[in-house]
Amino acid sequence: MADKALRGQGLGSKSLADPSSVELAPRRETPFDCPHGHHFTIPFAAEADLPTEWECPRCGQPSRRSDGAAHEAKPTKPVRTHWDMLRERRSIEELEGILAERLEELRKDQ
Repeated sequence: MADKALRGQGLGSKSLADPSSVELAPRRETPFDCPHGHHFTIPFAAEADLPTEWECPRCGQPSRRSDGAAHEAKPTKPVRTHWDMLRERRSIEELEGILAERLEELRKDQ
């Protein structure tokens, strides 16, 4: 067992590269204001799409950007009801015919 031990290196991935030659991607600081009066900034990549809301690191409340950028509302589809889907498959005349047939069958059974 002793011959299989890792010596001088912990488990996991550790880089042995020199960090002084690493060049970070360009960043920009984006300020946010919390409804409880907290002000904080979050660094984002320069080419990233900036969010309009971010969770406050102090209290967890949703915070808005300080520059006043508004959230874009995505267009929503209207809710399709059972009637809408039925009307896509059948016309009013067909539905009236089906209703008349069912009423006739129900009246026979009585």
